[in-house]
Amino acid sequence: MQLAKRLSTISEPQTIKMAKLSRELKAQGINIVDLSLGEPDFRTPDHINEAAIKAVNEGWSKYAPVAGYPELLEAICIKLKRDNNLDYAPNQIIVSTGAKQSLINAVTAIVDDGDEVIIPTPFWVTYATQVEMAGGIVKYINCGIESDFKVTPAQLEAAITPKTKMFMFSSPCNPSGSVYSKEELAALVEVFKRYPYIAIISDEIYEYINFAGGHESIAQFDAIKDRVIVINGLAKGFAMTGWRLGYMAAPVEVARACEKLQSQSTSAANSITQRAAITALLSDLEPTYKMVAAYKERRDYVIGALKKIPGVKVNYPDGAFYAFPDISSFYGKTDGESVIANDVDLSMYLLNKGHVTTVCGSAFGDVNCIRLSFATSMTNLQMAVERMADALGKLK
Repeated sequence: MQLAKRLSTISEPQTIKMAKLSRELKAQGINIVDLSLGEPDFRTPDHINEAAIKAVNEGWSKYAPVAGYPELLEAICIKLKRDNNLDYAPNQIIVSTGAKQSLINAVTAIVDDGDEVIIPTPFWVTYATQVEMAGGIVKYINCGIESDFKVTPAQLEAAITPKTKMFMFSSPCNPSGSVYSKEELAALVEVFKRYPYIAIISDEIYEYINFAGGHESIAQFDAIKDRVIVINGLAKGFAMTGWRLGYMAAPVEVARACEKLQSQSTSAANSITQRAAITALLSDLEPTYKMVAAYKERRDYVIGALKKIPGVKVNYPDGAFYAFPDISSFYGKTDGESVIANDVDLSMYLLNKGHVTTVCGSAFGDVNCIRLSFATSMTNLQMAVERMADALGKLK
């Protein structure tokens, strides 16, 4: 059977690949500390679980409306006003099977063949592939550790051409943990004002995992709000990864286009998850704040420990639950058996010799770095950093 040509542009995400390799080594009896996946290690809070059980017992087992239950759309609008001071109507909200589907809905609805999409690096692994699947052309802006992995207004302006259709970014950022301040976003908005044909996707899935203070959304600026698509979901902030629920807040015409697309793919998101999501969004956020406090403690430990390893350079992530150290000083070095030529070699070296799973930075658009998740126990993190320090110390 001859498969579609578009598959030639799609590869398995490195995050998933490294997790698979980790499981294979564990199956061989090797003790592996897996820091590859961005998945909270906490249980979903009890009150959300109880809401799902109640929904099952009440018979919420039928197809839901494609865009989501009206009560959930209203709950999302309440959340956006309460937490972000953003005014949206229910007809501007589309609920999907995870934030990843919300993203691809938006990209597919806007990007045509040959359109350029600007993506600052580092970026979440799926952005570029989604653009390419839609026929778009990715235009990267390289943002290194020296600028805390954030794009500047000058870089943005230089990347824009008459073919630019979209700009995609996340704050807090996966993989760098960088968080844009209101002032930094305002400076980017000044550039976007001069180019009214550019749509902006703002991925805010890590909104609650923020160690720097309140979250700032680029949708707060009235001058460009009618071009912003806010992407969010319940996976990270509520420890609900397997529940698969994401949502977008967008201009009405974009929301309706995405509803049309979704009606021909997955239709509505899981009905029970939707009922539980109403409770999650409208209830006390204290369980979320407790998780964030634990992530902050882990962040502080991991960054402090990585700084002590000779040759490792780190930024100080203000959000999400990742460290994204620059490890390029090890390129060209060897332990006598393995030669480290690049980030992929280093990730594989740490896996095979250090028994720690990380993800190569090139998967996120930065060949100088690796990503490691601190969404795991302090015991695991301490063991992982000790193993990394030992393995890296053998490279000469």
